[in-house]
Amino acid sequence: MHPGTLLDLTTDLLRQVLKLEKPADSVVSEFFHRQRALGPRERHTLAETTYAVLRQRLLFQHLAQTGSGTLERRFAILGWQGSATFLRGALGSHEQLWLERVAAIDRSSLHDKLRHNLPDWLAGALKAQVGEEGFWPLANALNEPAPLDLRVNTFKAKREQVQKALADLGIESTPTPYSPWGLRIAGKPALNKLDVFTRGEVEVQDEGSQLLALLTDAKRGEMVVDFCAGAGGKTLALGAVMRNTGRLYAFDTSGGRLAALKPRLARSGLSNVYPAQIANERDDRIKRLIGKIDRVLVDAPCSGLGTLRRNPDLKWRQSPASVKELQALQTTILDSAARLLKPGGRLVYATCSLLKAENEDVVGTFNEAHAADFAPLAAVTALASAHIVNPEALVAGDHLRLWPHVHQTDGFFAAVWQRR
Repeated sequence: MHPGTLLDLTTDLLRQVLKLEKPADSVVSEFFHRQRALGPRERHTLAETTYAVLRQRLLFQHLAQTGSGTLERRFAILGWQGSATFLRGALGSHEQLWLERVAAIDRSSLHDKLRHNLPDWLAGALKAQVGEEGFWPLANALNEPAPLDLRVNTFKAKREQVQKALADLGIESTPTPYSPWGLRIAGKPALNKLDVFTRGEVEVQDEGSQLLALLTDAKRGEMVVDFCAGAGGKTLALGAVMRNTGRLYAFDTSGGRLAALKPRLARSGLSNVYPAQIANERDDRIKRLIGKIDRVLVDAPCSGLGTLRRNPDLKWRQSPASVKELQALQTTILDSAARLLKPGGRLVYATCSLLKAENEDVVGTFNEAHAADFAPLAAVTALASAHIVNPEALVAGDHLRLWPHVHQTDGFFAAVWQRR
């Protein structure tokens, strides 16, 4: 494809994504569906340039003021993630000179806002939580692309077998430091074409997400509920550790998300999973299970701000108002899910948010309301019983707390209780 054509397509994609009307990944996917002639390298350039712009939007808005052409074209040039030589073939002489001047700017001399590329409300909230010293490593980590983590389906394969199979294909991987199921890969190989994927031996899943399933510590033969199952990543992890026994309910209000679980479930080889779309957290299907369940995982709807490495558009699409609405929803869902547990059962509340408002504050509200029937369980104890290496490194107080700059995972939080 001619360089100018690819730059024009990138500009068009950015114009659609920066409307922030829908999640960036869905806009990119729809764009690729319409542009079927694009090859893998061209798709990579388009997608990665888009995410680079979303990560550094404030900086690029500042730098683009001195350029010419449409704003989206200037963004595409500044965030270009393909060949620099290829890009030069698409630029006029004045654009090349502008890009050289911009590249010579000392980024460390710029205003803090242009360095961390976070909205003011979010930067303020994070500084309040981790302090100035912890803020900059966190902000820098959030502006880096995430590695690719895989979860080995232990119902079908062992981690070392999958690692060798990948190595035989020229794909180097390293075991994740905490999850015994994980492998970390540099780059983004076409996994869906590999035998280890089509046979259901691996799924893409961040190590932090794997740790939530481990924290739930489901056992063979138990009755377990994944209350907000989504596309089922943690459901499949739970089903594998249960060795395809017992009953594992995957509830979600979105039929579309549960539909995405179906092909993954077919690959997994699991038959103990029962997906069910519910109308709300008080659906009749839930009422029938009150007091009967051994383990409940509530991976609650949240701002997703712990996943900014993968979903940088979220920092521009969320707001203090949306976080407040989510906090109310999280409290309601947690209260409803807790009813399912039998005495001695385990409840896990988790989010992929960094914010105290969605994590410790929700947990505090639950503790006040349920002091008589739920006893908090220290996350370090639960992790140790699941044979996690160095569990002390994963906790803050009684809770699981994962940070991208510390643990090289997405940002996750989890609290654990046992029903009295």
